[in-house]
Amino acid sequence: MQNVLLVLQLIIAIALVAVILVQKTAADGGGLAGGSGTMGGLFTARGSANLLTRTTSVLAAIFIVNCLVLGAIASRTHRSDSIVDQIAPVAPAEQSESPKQTPATPAPAPEVPLAR
Repeated sequence: MQNVLLVLQLIIAIALVAVILVQKTAADGGGLAGGSGTMGGLFTARGSANLLTRTTSVLAAIFIVNCLVLGAIASRTHRSDSIVDQIAPVAPAEQSESPKQTPATPAPAPEVPLAR
């Protein structure tokens, strides 16, 4: 079920990007569906804007609902343990008494040969 919803999410995302890119922009008369609009009522400037706006709204709503459903599925199947809880606690190192060291007698200094 989750894989089906993920594939559907990908398809919706691609369709949403495509519909947004096709829309006419305000700055220029661009957009793939823009132009003089001589094809009839559906693809006139106003007709295509209404169709693309509604399509964008519907796709966005489906995208958001699908996100919420995927989030609910993920939270239900998610383990409640944190990754930190899964790590075994490390006990502090025990302070073992080290044997008392007696001061060592200093080693005799090396003899330095005298210059002749």
